[in-house]
Amino acid sequence: MNATPKSASTMPPLALSDFTVVTSLGAGRARTIAALREGRSGLAPCAFDRLPFPTYTGEIAGLDANGLDGELAAFDCRSNRLAALTLQQDGFRQSVAAARERYGAGRIGVFLGTSTSGIRQTEAAYRRRDPASGRLPPEFDYARTHNTYSLAWFVRTVLELSGPAFVVSTACAATAKVFGSAARMIAAGLCDAAVVGGADTLCATTLYGFQSLGVMADEPCRPFDAERRGLSLGEAAGFVLLERPTGRIDADTILLRGVGESSDAYHMSSPHPDGLGARLAMERALAAAGLEPAEIDYVNLHGTATLVGDAAEDRAVFDLFGAATPCSSTKGFAGHTLGASGVVEAVICALGIRHDFLPGSPHTRNVDPALRSQYVREGRRARVNRVMSNSFGFGGANCSLVLGRAA
Repeated sequence: MNATPKSASTMPPLALSDFTVVTSLGAGRARTIAALREGRSGLAPCAFDRLPFPTYTGEIAGLDANGLDGELAAFDCRSNRLAALTLQQDGFRQSVAAARERYGAGRIGVFLGTSTSGIRQTEAAYRRRDPASGRLPPEFDYARTHNTYSLAWFVRTVLELSGPAFVVSTACAATAKVFGSAARMIAAGLCDAAVVGGADTLCATTLYGFQSLGVMADEPCRPFDAERRGLSLGEAAGFVLLERPTGRIDADTILLRGVGESSDAYHMSSPHPDGLGARLAMERALAAAGLEPAEIDYVNLHGTATLVGDAAEDRAVFDLFGAATPCSSTKGFAGHTLGASGVVEAVICALGIRHDFLPGSPHTRNVDPALRSQYVREGRRARVNRVMSNSFGFGGANCSLVLGRAA
């Protein structure tokens, strides 16, 4: 195990003033922590679309039955419906409204991530093209329902915010990287607080796409298992309100202590086999937090249950932390939620800190003996003060977050 020297230029911490999440485990924090404690998975045989291959997905029920209406009708798509549902949970909108009163609508940024945005809406439009001309239906609104920025446009509208806003689309690292974006924007004085997070929903493009790569499991995914067969896709959304912690610290306050990013660009869809980019992101996150590896109590792995991905991440984690630090992948709970996975797993880590809990890994039966990290199969109570959460995307876009108790 190699120590990471503490940095003189540590990142000023930011408070997670509020946060919420919706996955196939349920809507909101209470249902999420309950599922984690019970070891209950939300994965089920795919009923989302008619597929010529078997797979499991973490689908959120009811999204197709409850459209957006009124002034939000123009934004109606599966992705924005999920965002709307998530913003309604855990009093999150009220927390943002209070922040808006403190800072002003123009001083709160919106920095979100997504992988496919509202591509499901475009898939439906293509199926309804004019048979003679090939034109898309006239009611199809690409800007509000598919364009990557449509998610931020929608969230800003719902939350009545007018500060700086953008959407990051770096595959599976997207909603982790926006934590870094927010930290830089606040440090630069461009905003006083930020709503970060994002959403990704199931669509044919990703289901068929990952199947074509040969990495889709025909059973619930089994991260770090000796007989793992690949990933299970899910859908999710999560949002976090970040602001400077001055004057709002209490026993429940959780801080964003460090963000580390790297881009190894080793391959379009495979990580470096030695996990070099992953390790660099983790080292940078520790340096930004001013922490040594031994000061991390738990690592939430990216852990997609692919043969190459799990092996590369295990090597990077073991080389940095050794076998002493517990780690697990929580993708067996709600699947790989692609662009939403960063914020989903950040929220899971925050819940672990708040509830003194290390999440396990449903469906993982026998940990691969070739992997050397201390992998947690069964969730358990434990004092958790500081955690690291990893998110690694296609093209070598890597991001690690360090979260910890304020006191």
